[in-house]
Amino acid sequence: MNEGVATEPTSRPGRTAGGPESSSLSPTFGQPHGNIASRIGNTPLLRLRRVAAALPKGVELWAKAEFLNPGGSVKDRTALSIVESGIAEGKFGRGKVLLDASSGNTGIAYAFLGAMWGFPVEIVLPRNASVERLRRLQAYGARLTFSDRVEGTDGAQRLAKELAASHPSLYWYPDQYNHPANPLAHYRTTGPEIWRDSCGLVTHFVAGIGTGGTITGVGRFLKERSPHLQVAGVEPATALHGIEGLKHLATALRPGVFDERGVDTRLSVETEDAQVMTRRLAREEGLFVGTSSGAAVHAAIEYGRKLERGVVVTILPDGGDRYTREKYWEEGSEGRERGSVP
Repeated sequence: MNEGVATEPTSRPGRTAGGPESSSLSPTFGQPHGNIASRIGNTPLLRLRRVAAALPKGVELWAKAEFLNPGGSVKDRTALSIVESGIAEGKFGRGKVLLDASSGNTGIAYAFLGAMWGFPVEIVLPRNASVERLRRLQAYGARLTFSDRVEGTDGAQRLAKELAASHPSLYWYPDQYNHPANPLAHYRTTGPEIWRDSCGLVTHFVAGIGTGGTITGVGRFLKERSPHLQVAGVEPATALHGIEGLKHLATALRPGVFDERGVDTRLSVETEDAQVMTRRLAREEGLFVGTSSGAAVHAAIEYGRKLERGVVVTILPDGGDRYTREKYWEEGSEGRERGSVP
């Protein structure tokens, strides 16, 4: 944690978690029309050619550019779906602070929705979350509460649950890892978009496993349209890894929304391989994305090498702007003095 970026929370009852008072809720609260929330979804499906050049001739690799959502990640869909469900069910509204655990992306999505609609947001996240994510959360006015860096998002989940139980009148704790609106967002939007934009030709879907919402929702939709379609889940190869947003399922808390029955195979990716592919996507495809995107594409290519024919679709969950301090960007791009020979 970089000191000076955010502070520990003060006493909880009665405060507004750094956001506006509940009386300032927008009259369009919960209506994603005519505002930035209306731009969530319908991200482009892009053909990857250079990084996938070694694939068999009959295999294509396409990637859904979720980093082009207004909050910068696939989690915009999740957050919007969860907030809408809370409003519809009467669980969230005036006088409640939205509290949830996040590694950063869902928190950012909650935060910009809260800023737009006027509800307070408090995010519990590991103390070693990147400065870039913290700055964006603060820009939207979210309150930040930190969990132990060693415990990762599992520790953030436990702390968020404790806070919600201690102050039930203050918080609405939707718990993105266990909320049915998480995979439902992707069943209703991401999956149909992939089917539409691939003209129904998608044969294999490859996605990282974080909360499990994306792979569960998209996989369920696509398999209903094409029962023979194969779904592959991507996870880090080891418990200690540097692929932000993905879970090593053997050692992590298993998300309640993840339906393992819909995943036909699981693919492991080393952190270094994910970082190399992340850099390649920027330099060979012009796509400035995060490490989980590199992991997904690396896994999809390795998976695609074993196929004779197919249309493989994967997800690029977020942008590289959240990882600008990572050292892997520097390799092969050393600067030179003015006037020196290129």
